[in-house]
Amino acid sequence: MTVQAPTTSVRKSIVVNAPVGRAFSVFTDGMASWWPPDHHILDAPLAEMVFEPREGGRIYDRGTDGSECQWARVLAYEPPTRLVFSWDINLQWKIETDPERTSEIEIRFVPEDEHRTRVELEHRNLDRHGDGWERMRDAVSSPGGWGQGLECFAAAAAEV
Repeated sequence: MTVQAPTTSVRKSIVVNAPVGRAFSVFTDGMASWWPPDHHILDAPLAEMVFEPREGGRIYDRGTDGSECQWARVLAYEPPTRLVFSWDINLQWKIETDPERTSEIEIRFVPEDEHRTRVELEHRNLDRHGDGWERMRDAVSSPGGWGQGLECFAAAAAEV
């Protein structure tokens, strides 16, 4: 009998009614326009989300009190077709400071035609979160996880 190892990644995709350049721009520069408002771990009310558009850049939230919560690092930035960033959030939904215990998200933007883009998301290496990592996999793959995020993203990209 073969025992299959549990999957350590989550894959989601969606086709958006936007050309590839606009889809990439809304996903990155316009992240605050589509990211679910209740998906922040900042203590203060959210003032803005900041995406630094370069490899080595940060993704962070800034509170109305000036506090910052950096929850990701940009690992690859290849406009308009590919983006990879870390998921520096632990199983308690707090910031993880050890890069060895973080997962990563890769997003590919594939033109379907001149007006539509297929967005393919892979949240991988979830086992790096340590014992109980399956809870993170189950959370990000749930209807309120990346599925909801991509639906909100598709709506925002179509509006621009």
